[in-house]
Amino acid sequence: MDRIEYQINREVKARFPAGAVRRVTLLRHGDDPVIEPGELLVRVFVETAGGPGDDGQSLDAWAHAHQARMKMFRRELSLRLPPARLLEFTVADTSGPGAAPRIMMREDPALAQERMPSREIVETAVSLLRARYVFPDRAEQAAAAIEARLAAGEYDDLDEISLAERLTGQLYEICADKHLRIILGGPRRHEPATPAEPTAPAEQTRPAEPTGPAEPTAPAEPTAPAEPAGTGTAPQRPRLEPGRPEPGQPGWGRPGRGRPEPDWLKPGQLDNYGIHRAERLDGNIGYLDLRRVADPANAGPAIAAAMELVSGTYALIIDLRRNGGGSPDGVVFWCSYFFPDGGTHLSDIFHADSGLTRQFWSLAYVPSARYLDRPVYALTSAETFSGGEDFCYTLQAQRRAQLIGETTGGGAHPTAVLPISSAVAIAVPHARSINPVTGTNWEGTGVVPDTAVPAAAAYDVAYGKALRHVLSITAPPRIMNEAHAALADLPAASHD
Repeated sequence: MDRIEYQINREVKARFPAGAVRRVTLLRHGDDPVIEPGELLVRVFVETAGGPGDDGQSLDAWAHAHQARMKMFRRELSLRLPPARLLEFTVADTSGPGAAPRIMMREDPALAQERMPSREIVETAVSLLRARYVFPDRAEQAAAAIEARLAAGEYDDLDEISLAERLTGQLYEICADKHLRIILGGPRRHEPATPAEPTAPAEQTRPAEPTGPAEPTAPAEPTAPAEPAGTGTAPQRPRLEPGRPEPGQPGWGRPGRGRPEPDWLKPGQLDNYGIHRAERLDGNIGYLDLRRVADPANAGPAIAAAMELVSGTYALIIDLRRNGGGSPDGVVFWCSYFFPDGGTHLSDIFHADSGLTRQFWSLAYVPSARYLDRPVYALTSAETFSGGEDFCYTLQAQRRAQLIGETTGGGAHPTAVLPISSAVAIAVPHARSINPVTGTNWEGTGVVPDTAVPAAAAYDVAYGKALRHVLSITAPPRIMNEAHAALADLPAASHD
């Protein structure tokens, strides 16, 4: 509650003119007689110009001057904090006889669903940018530029799709942050694509390279123009931030969107928590194809099962070429399998809103066998992003994995998706990752692989390295024969 109240205070003050709002409190059932069980009340204390005895008139005048902002804030609460069914504006914290006048705005479902004018969308996006972006100076610079364009009428005739593309391009022109963007629709429209896996040809000498296009498929989101007129170059394939809702979980956006999933389906289970394949390759090499990094609160058993399946192998390949991100806690859970105990400092996240830094350490306990003292190879591409980059950057910094493939996308900032209307949201990076080994992160630069090869060749190169490792150790004759045959079947370029 305290953290939510703190955040509401920051955002409300960003939405109203300086000095218009003193503070905000968040109340629950029992704090005020008007609050029913399960409800929250957001109480806004306003600053009026009236003198003693005319609080009521002063509050009415204040509300008349800020009516549009009050309506916008009521809409946002309905979208982002559904239990806050009560929004109250008052001048003083008094109760009983002679209590200060109050203006109550109850939840209005119709208000949350009505189509917002483009001007309101832009104004709300700018206020959220100022309140939440991890780099305040850049936020102010971008906000001022967008407000100037708003005043010039640049956005007046744009539909929601065109508006999202235009704003995303302009934000990228100033901030060069691939996480920062305007997006459309609910979470289901932005989950990583999970293409069906074709059947492998029969009687293969070696396993086929993991299925999927040579250019990994990106999440289905509206794409900003490559060269928007007067806006600079926007990121071509924006993706979701860490912390987005798992498939199957209710998220922000229009209620009821999408088909309901079966009652027996757990959150995240629809795509197997991002674990696309887990198998043993010839030569006793483990292979994991990980398309996203799911939160271990739901994905823990699946992650443990995948690691158990490869626990007896001599080397492990983790394919992150199609991984678009996920949960920082999920990254910690996966990485903990490659360290002996809870003594490895993996990463930090600095939260700009509170000024606090959260440390992430390897877990002292994981629910299946750890993968220690054996080579690990992580495959990367230009499509590897966000939490996928965190995974490979952390293992590389700790010298626990060799990275093979392409330099990754370059998105290191944990991001929140904040609804603006039922159809439009803004993804705002609100924190900054810091690696304890390097002292920095991969924002804007991407994670540079140890062995740079085209993404399409990364699997063969990693498999070749893993097989040569097997041939360098003492292994049963059957395994050695598998390794020799598999290595002979690889393209010549992967033998280096």
